[in-house]
This record gives sequence, structure tokens and C-alpha cells, in this order.
Amino acid sequence: MDFNELVTKDIRLVILRLLEEDLDFSLNDSLIQGGLEIIGHGVSRDKVRTEINWLKEQGLVKTKMVGTITIATLTDRGQAVALGKASDPGVKRPRPRN
Repeated sequence: MDFNELVTKDIRLVILRLLEEDLDFSLNDSLIQGGLEIIGHGVSRDKVRTEINWLKEQGLVKTKMVGTITIATLTDRGQAVALGKASDPGVKRPRPRN
């Protein structure tokens, strides 16, 4: 696995974890971008939307458009991957939380 692939898999995991930590398991792309930036992934809104769409194709999130904003909502399978109870080859496996 090359470095870019590792970064992409980590970004996908972070998106799932951000959604899992939200009260209604749903965030807009701007908040997701901000969350990624806080932990060191300074990526464009276009990259965030690309990864949200990839997660949607895998059945890990659902999406809804409100004007130009993408809202992502975690699915049951997405939550299982975020918590390490299931895995997806395109998402970094989480480490155990304390």
C-alpha cells in the first residue's frame, strides 16, 4: 500500500468516526471538512465530497443534497466499520479506543 492510499483510507475512517460521534449520525460536508482539518487532513471540499460518495457506494453512508451542500448520514454498516465491528478494504481499520 502506498502513502496516498493510506491517507485516503484514514480520511474515510475519520469521516465515519465523525458521523458516529454526532448525535443524529449526520453532518454536512463543511463540518466534515472542518473535522478532518482539526486532525491534520487539510483537504478540499471536493475531496470530502469524493470520499463521501465513495462511502455511499459502499453502503456506509446515505447522502442528501440541500442546495449545494451534501449531508452524509451514517448507515448501520458504516457505524459497524467506524467502531471496528466490521471492516471494509477501502477504510482504515480503527485502533481500539480507551
